[in-house]
Amino acid sequence: MANLTLKGNPIHTNGDLPAVGATAPDFKLVNAALQDVSLSDFAGKKKLLNIVPSLDTAVCALSTHRFNEHAKAHPDTVILVISADLPFAQKRFCGNEGVDNVVTLSMMRSRNFAKDYGVLLEDGPLAGITARAVVVLDADNRVLYTELVPEIAQEPNYQTALAALA
Repeated sequence: MANLTLKGNPIHTNGDLPAVGATAPDFKLVNAALQDVSLSDFAGKKKLLNIVPSLDTAVCALSTHRFNEHAKAHPDTVILVISADLPFAQKRFCGNEGVDNVVTLSMMRSRNFAKDYGVLLEDGPLAGITARAVVVLDADNRVLYTELVPEIAQEPNYQTALAALA
């Protein structure tokens, strides 16, 4: 269990992020076409998982824009933006914001991803959705870098996360 804050108020996750050097847990999430997607669908590519509570918040939108810009120049990497938002809302956000270089994935059918990655919020007003985190994986799904942002209202460390992809 990790201890975080939301605007200074303590909240907790169900566990811890996968360890650096470990193989990332597989997952089943839903893409914009309402298809189930797993980690193996991105085999052979480096991956950055931008795990956010909801794209309807300012910080989640900022991080998605920032990683979208990186993805434009790095076709060897896939940026996965994972949230509890429905695929319809994710698609609308990307269309309205001109975000077209990331893959949005929804937990609409299951919270197993959040549980397996240790980011499921257990208490507080956002209980049931994810904490803000970044996980970087190599082409073989080995964990290269993780960050659980200690204050949900803050942005992740972009520079360190993107450096892990190099």
